[in-house]
Amino acid sequence: MKSETLYLNIINHLRDGVYFVDKDRRVQFWNHAAEELTGYTADEIIGKACAETMLNHIDEEGRPLCIVGCPLFSTIVDGEQRTARVFVRHKDGHRIPIIVNIFPIYEEGAIVGAVEVFTRDTPTVYEDNLISTLTNNAMYDEMTGLPNRRYLESFLNYSMDNYARFGKKFAVLMADVDDFSAFNNNYGHELGDTVLKNIGASIRKSIRQSDLFGRWGGEEFLGVYSIAQEEDAALIAEKLRQLIMNTEVVHMGEALGVSVSIGIATVQPDDTAKSIVNRADELMYQSKENGKNRVTAQ
Repeated sequence: MKSETLYLNIINHLRDGVYFVDKDRRVQFWNHAAEELTGYTADEIIGKACAETMLNHIDEEGRPLCIVGCPLFSTIVDGEQRTARVFVRHKDGHRIPIIVNIFPIYEEGAIVGAVEVFTRDTPTVYEDNLISTLTNNAMYDEMTGLPNRRYLESFLNYSMDNYARFGKKFAVLMADVDDFSAFNNNYGHELGDTVLKNIGASIRKSIRQSDLFGRWGGEEFLGVYSIAQEEDAALIAEKLRQLIMNTEVVHMGEALGVSVSIGIATVQPDDTAKSIVNRADELMYQSKENGKNRVTAQ
């Protein structure tokens, strides 16, 4: 096997995105991980100048880097290696937080371009107002103040990547408010909204920095929890169940209790983001079928 073919084969099997631009900042190489992280294929990117792509890198203050100072271009000019936290536009429209490492490429002593290696950054390091400002769609649910489905999916993909790269175990929890339709019918949708808001307020006070819990949709909530061992998953779910069970709403002077049915699944080697969510969802329905207000773990 020729050296060039060998090196390309290695780079295309990396989990980090890698691309090369020439001195005119035209993309000449775009590896498989770059395709997976951004949604853009090599055919859509290669041959285009950075400013012509739809990646639209912005920094942590929301400034477009192609306009205010491209780190790739700076490295081509001065040969300095650079590291930065930026946001890149995914093909689906949302912003992805990434860490980039940039270094120059030389031929016969002269700089001929630069390589950027980038990997997904954890979304939890960014404050609510920054995420809302920098993304096309807010990352937080307006009613509950919890992360929304888009944010949860981003964090889940990040957790899957960490598991594949470093073996960091995690569990996905699916919780559904019991008898929520009946609650709305009996007491009105406004009080139903208050239930969801109170759950959000309770959870925000207890979530660890390494975890994420948010509103998946309707009365369903999803959590992604880092764990040391599989036994931790059931304990986490049980604590959450009890926390929500002690959350009350007041209607005409009467305190009304709330409960949830929970399913929690621990990541497995053959899992995808979709498969682990589906397993947690199936386990949650088992809790419903077995009497509600309980945890089913796997």
